[in-house]
Amino acid sequence: MERHTRQRQAVVDALMCSGQALSPQDLLEQAKIAVPTLNLSTVYRQIKGLQDAGQIVRVELPGQPPRFEMAANAKAQAAVAHEHAAHAMAGHTPSAHADAASQHHHHFLCTACDRVFPIHACPGPMNDLAPPGFEVQRHDLTLRGRCASCVNGAAA
Repeated sequence: MERHTRQRQAVVDALMCSGQALSPQDLLEQAKIAVPTLNLSTVYRQIKGLQDAGQIVRVELPGQPPRFEMAANAKAQAAVAHEHAAHAMAGHTPSAHADAASQHHHHFLCTACDRVFPIHACPGPMNDLAPPGFEVQRHDLTLRGRCASCVNGAAA
C-alpha cells in the first residue's frame, strides 16, 4: 500500500477540484499550487499509485493523449468522508448515502481549450446500432464542441 503523502494529496485534490479529466501536465500545474516543489516524474508516480489503488481512472479519447479522473467509487468515498467531517464538526450524525457517480459516463472534449469534462448521462444500450447478431459489451461516447467558458469568452 502506498503512503499518503503531501504530493499524493495534492494530485487527488487537483482532480477532485477540477471536476474534469486532466493530463499529467495539467495535474502538475494544479497540484503545484499546494506543493510548489512537485515535478512531473512525481506526478506520474502518483498517477500510477492512484490507478493501482483504484482511486483514479485513465480516460482515453480518440486522437487525444491520456487523461485521468477520479474513479466513481473514490468520488463517492471522498463525498461521504467530507459529509462525515462536516457533520462531526457540527455535532450531527450523518446519514448513509449511496452516490450515483459510480454509473457509466461519457465525456465532452472542448475543441477550443482542449479540456475534457465528464457527462453523467448515457443514451442507453447501443444494441440497436450493432449489426444483426452482434452483441455490444460496452460503448464510449465523446461529444466535441466548445465548453461554456469558451462560448462565453468568444461571445465577449
